[in-house]
Amino acid sequence: MDFELSLQSETVQSAYPQPPREVPPDWSVSRVIRKMREEKTGMLLVVEGGRLRGVFTERDAVQMLASGADLNGPVAASMTPAPVGVGPRAAVGEAIEKMARGGYRHLPVLDGQTPVGIVATKGVVHYLVDHFPDTIYNLPPDPSEPAGDREGA
Repeated sequence: MDFELSLQSETVQSAYPQPPREVPPDWSVSRVIRKMREEKTGMLLVVEGGRLRGVFTERDAVQMLASGADLNGPVAASMTPAPVGVGPRAAVGEAIEKMARGGYRHLPVLDGQTPVGIVATKGVVHYLVDHFPDTIYNLPPDPSEPAGDREGA
């Protein structure tokens, strides 16, 4: 099946990875949240000396805001350390599997410990639409229900 073959043979570089967006571990959480908003991203990589130390996500920010935590402390104290990532030669299917298993919307792409990109759900969906348009475009909103009457002309 072409679907399976492409997911196992094409690398994450085909899934529209974003450039790595990095912050140092000593930045305050409030500064990191501002950067996330400015860059319109749901995750920033916490990098020190060119090596990935952790990630800070919008989920982390929401939890901190909801709990009334101090946003002036360093992001290193609030980040997720040792995040799951993939290598630049990892298959798209491997990235999808890790994202699904962990409930992640973003995965760092790492060359060793050096971030070289971020695979996001948006890029994976774009990849799937590009490669399998007949499958994607022909699915009804709820595949378990028969299609209703056609709308429009």
